Amino acid sequence: MSVTLPIDSKGSEANQSRPILVVDDSRAQRHLLVKTLTRWGYSTIEAASGEAAVEICQGLDISFVISDWMMPGMSGVEFCREFRKIKGDRPAYFILLTAQTDRQTLAEGLDNGADDFLSKPFHVVELKARIRAGERVLTAQGDLIEKNELVTKTLDELQEVYAAVDRDLREARKFQQALVPEHYQDLGNADLSFLYHPSGHVGGDLVGLFRVSEQRYGVFSVDVAGHGVASALMTARIAGHLNASSPERNVALMIDDMGLYSMHPPDEVCRRLNTLLLNELETDDYFTMVLADVDLGSGRITMSQAGHPSPAIQRKSGEVEFVSSFGMPIGLVPDAEFSSFEVKLEPGDRLFLYSDGVTECPLPNDEMVEEAGFEEMLKAHKNVGGLDLMACVMRELEARSGLSEFPDDLSGVLLELK
Repeated sequence: MSVTLPIDSKGSEANQSRPILVVDDSRAQRHLLVKTLTRWGYSTIEAASGEAAVEICQGLDISFVISDWMMPGMSGVEFCREFRKIKGDRPAYFILLTAQTDRQTLAEGLDNGADDFLSKPFHVVELKARIRAGERVLTAQGDLIEKNELVTKTLDELQEVYAAVDRDLREARKFQQALVPEHYQDLGNADLSFLYHPSGHVGGDLVGLFRVSEQRYGVFSVDVAGHGVASALMTARIAGHLNASSPERNVALMIDDMGLYSMHPPDEVCRRLNTLLLNELETDDYFTMVLADVDLGSGRITMSQAGHPSPAIQRKSGEVEFVSSFGMPIGLVPDAEFSSFEVKLEPGDRLFLYSDGVTECPLPNDEMVEEAGFEEMLKAHKNVGGLDLMACVMRELEARSGLSEFPDDLSGVLLELK
């Protein structure tokens, strides 16, 4: 092996970052090639055989080769095949020197990894042109590798970020789940069950209750517009304003003349929340809600409906009716009007508050479940109650829609008088 370090016209060493390996069993041919390449400013390495060239490539990072085809022992084509094995996926350019002109023979060279051919005896103009073409290819391949490495690095960094966000969202989901009461509660002469199934890590739905007195409870179903973190944060704020563990912070509660907690009328609570959302929280978000003041002693329930789906009452007989009154969503306009209405449950009757994820669940025919479909579900399972009914509703929605993941949050509150 011999190495030639070229001297340019100004006497300084030329760029040696990409030496050219010249392989030829003819000493005169090698000398001619090396002399020509050196004059053009290239550094070179010589090898007198294919075997010697393989040894050089195993020890040095060679990316440019000019090799004779016909050599004793290992031919130029065989060396090219070994060279490609050594380089693997790394950029490399291989020119074969040959007197062959037969297309089938040249195709053999290409099949074994050659990039270009140079006829013997070579012309210096053609040699320079082919070397420059090879350098352009190597430069382009190198640039592509750098860009691919940058893309890979960026994707890895993004993956780390996504993993961190995913961990945070999973923790947020646990926190949001904690805002929902235990999925079943025995209130004495009534059972209360909750359905909560967010469409993503965190959702914009909220269900809950707070105690007013021995036989009186506030029950609510909330649906914040949108999805994701912003909606989840809003549900946390609403949960704070309808706090069950800190009644002094609950905007629905007040202390009456006897020093006992009582509940504001549901429509007044909606007005209070509307003012809070527009004036104090300073947000563009809004939400729909049904708030119910439940008197278990008499079975009377006073409700206010603020843009939320109409509550469903299923009588002991199995018949279903949807009750409603006008009300704007909370947080849309100042001084919005809300109203209250009253219903009465008899023993064996039940009240279902639910989000629009139930009735607006998409069906394969581009329609939705709607109230009629929900009524069919309730009638079909009139003898099933509590959490079992919630599970039946989920299975019905999956079966009717053909979905395992729903596009909107699903939530509900089921109140059953024993």
